[in-house]
Amino acid sequence: QGPLVESGGGSVQAGGSLKLSCQIPEYYSFACMGWWRQSPGKEREAVAILHGGGFTDYADSVKGRFTISGDVRENALYLEMNTMKVEDTATYYCATGRKYGFCARVRAAFDYWGQGTQVTVTS
Repeated sequence: QGPLVESGGGSVQAGGSLKLSCQIPEYYSFACMGWWRQSPGKEREAVAILHGGGFTDYADSVKGRFTISGDVRENALYLEMNTMKVEDTATYYCATGRKYGFCARVRAAFDYWGQGTQVTVTS
């Protein structure tokens, strides 16, 4: 399994947008993919997940603002973030899991993690 590599982080003003990308080697082999985030002093939380069959689930705090998607041809996972808020500031991690039948916003569903990309939203 090759490393997961995130890109697209940066700084944006509140109300703005960013799109994160994650290169996932052997994308087709995973049952579950997701984006997580962690702020200093806080637990890592699942922002959005994408089941291999297309099912998606989002944290309440990002519903209606963030969209997760994947492209098997590009071996890539994306997170489009709109109407961003200061509280979205965090390090964002891409993650994948191979436990077929188990895809949920819990850490046990994920086996592999990227190194993270910083997202900062300014007021």
